[in-house]
Amino acid sequence: MATGNKSFPQMHPISGFKLGTTSAGIKTPGRSDLVVMELQAGSTVAGVFTQNAFCAAPVVVAKQHLSDAAPRYLMTNTGNANAGTGDQGMTDALASCAALAQLQGVAADQVLPFSTGVIGEPLPIEKLLAALPAAVAALDENAWAEAAQGILTTDTRAKGASLQYQSNSGSPNSGSKELISITGITKGSGMIKPNMATMLGYVATDAKVDAELLQRALRLVANKSFNRITVDSDTSTNDAVILVATGASGLVIDESNFEQFVAQLEIVFIELAQSIIRDGEGASKFVSVVVDGALDSVEALKVAYTVAESPLVKTALAASDANWGRILAAVGRAGVENLDVSRVSVHLNDVLIVEAGGRAASYTEAAGEKAMAPEDITIHISLDRGAPEQSVTESIWTTDLTYEYVRINAEYRT
Repeated sequence: MATGNKSFPQMHPISGFKLGTTSAGIKTPGRSDLVVMELQAGSTVAGVFTQNAFCAAPVVVAKQHLSDAAPRYLMTNTGNANAGTGDQGMTDALASCAALAQLQGVAADQVLPFSTGVIGEPLPIEKLLAALPAAVAALDENAWAEAAQGILTTDTRAKGASLQYQSNSGSPNSGSKELISITGITKGSGMIKPNMATMLGYVATDAKVDAELLQRALRLVANKSFNRITVDSDTSTNDAVILVATGASGLVIDESNFEQFVAQLEIVFIELAQSIIRDGEGASKFVSVVVDGALDSVEALKVAYTVAESPLVKTALAASDANWGRILAAVGRAGVENLDVSRVSVHLNDVLIVEAGGRAASYTEAAGEKAMAPEDITIHISLDRGAPEQSVTESIWTTDLTYEYVRINAEYRT
């Protein structure tokens, strides 16, 4: 199951960024499960990582290597998370970095490792190491689609986003077009409430951006995209998103054009984040929860996530049942201080279902059923907590909760 457009988009290659994919047979023989990405010398790299205290060994290593050196390679395996694996997990993560570094003639701390899959099982390191030469041999600037497929686990389809835009300023190299390209892929379907990024995501641009500015841009866009999605409220041990700027276009991002760059970057990030929700495990609905009239973002997000993560709301969505009482109950337990329920209103798509704290006079069950029928549903909650010009609006995206979600996770290790 999945919602929305299932086709993989056209991907603009990023000069100075190559991808190579192969099968190491880590979990399933013959399935693509090992991806190597090569960054040209001089690239800058930013990263955001899981806040889960039981973070995986590759997360620990990637964070350390990112702080110690200028990364030249990113390496991802699927089928095994290398999380909850103790000292051996760290040994294996470091060994994989050392092996790729030796193969390519760089320092071991210039390799960032990433893993996703089953937690608590030893990484079959020998299989991974044996497959590295094939992944390196496949390196190509046009291999985004293959890499997008190679990083999947329970996902039903590859996820990518790409755009080009005209830079406001900058100093292009002689003969180059003043176009900046941004291209990225992501994976994620379950165990999704990132709190920083997503399961795994890789975005690259050919713009030249210094490391501090790149990290600032990443945090801004992650907060408006990957930090606004939830499938099941579970934060993974392996979450990571990496943003690479190769500088190959010669177009410089500085304070003068930073806002334009962030705006374009946000488009790509939101598309990637929403693609995870559209492919949420067992999902039959893509649900936007919009909360306005809040006193601040914390309050708005508290309400939005309480509604989005309510099992009762999510199962009603799965049944296309306009059981609006469940939404009210979730709003009421979200912990908003001094909430005046008589001022709360709720819309399902364009149908007003709740006003003045109760059922709207204009509401009918037929209208509610019609609003719940589409794949895409917006739950719009107005708190009316203050002057409109001072109130805050926040949006998050989630899925329904279906029998298929239970089946996928009940059978995950079989």
